[in-house]
Amino acid sequence: MLSRRRAEPLEVLIIEGLPEAAIPAFEAALQTVCATVAYFREEPAETWRLEGVREAGAHHDELEGALALAALVSGIDTPALQAGPIEAEGWLARTIESFPEAPIGRRFLIRPTHLPNPREHGRIVLRLDAGLAFGSGEHASTQGCLMAFEGMAHRRPRRVLDLGTGSAILALAAALWLKRPVLATDIDPWSVRVARENAVLNGVQRLLHPRLADGWKSRAMQARRYDLIFANILARPLCAMAHELAAHLAPGGTAILAGLLGNQARMVLAAHRRQGLRLERRIDIGAWTTLVLRR
Repeated sequence: MLSRRRAEPLEVLIIEGLPEAAIPAFEAALQTVCATVAYFREEPAETWRLEGVREAGAHHDELEGALALAALVSGIDTPALQAGPIEAEGWLARTIESFPEAPIGRRFLIRPTHLPNPREHGRIVLRLDAGLAFGSGEHASTQGCLMAFEGMAHRRPRRVLDLGTGSAILALAAALWLKRPVLATDIDPWSVRVARENAVLNGVQRLLHPRLADGWKSRAMQARRYDLIFANILARPLCAMAHELAAHLAPGGTAILAGLLGNQARMVLAAHRRQGLRLERRIDIGAWTTLVLRR
């Protein structure tokens, strides 16, 4: 969540004309210095534009190296990077204006904090600020995860993990619906702070437990098995962590994987099938895919 007290000048970074297959690599590159990254399809060329927000001038050398690596991995020339200053309050105001209330599936409703909060019958309301941690409900991967959860929550999983929690939107949904503890981990300290704030905002601070962790390396996660694991990250990290995920998924448990493009689904699915998981459901929203796997 972006605090309205934040005074540092921000700048927007823009990369245009990217092919679809290059999005994950360049998203990861921008995320080395940007706390938030957004995707936009460019018509009629059907290329993509990435936009990130960072503190002005921060970590310039680190960003150059990350972009060069992304270009190498993607097999394209390093694209031009546009940068422009933007005042924090002005960016926040524009972000809030573009963050409307959003129903997702039949069960969930994302309601930003700048809107009134009347009681909503028949839906679970997730209160969120537009901010600097990924997961405001607007991205197709987040929507796919919530729709997948809606379709399997009747199983009432007891032990739940949200790996790479971002804003904790998925952990919030699980805590509010299941009324059970949820472990929410992220490698980014700012995301852990945002997750904690959002837990308080939604009244589930006793159920939602944010923790700083690098993938499966946290000691708190090593000896546990989970009935439900959310992993809305990127395709290559999902493949790299397939063995650990399978080892920590309880018999009969469900893994909801997202953050991957449709043309990456076969690669991610193959990595998890080799670990004994099977595909239960696939959800495609635009260019993005969510996979629901069972042990």
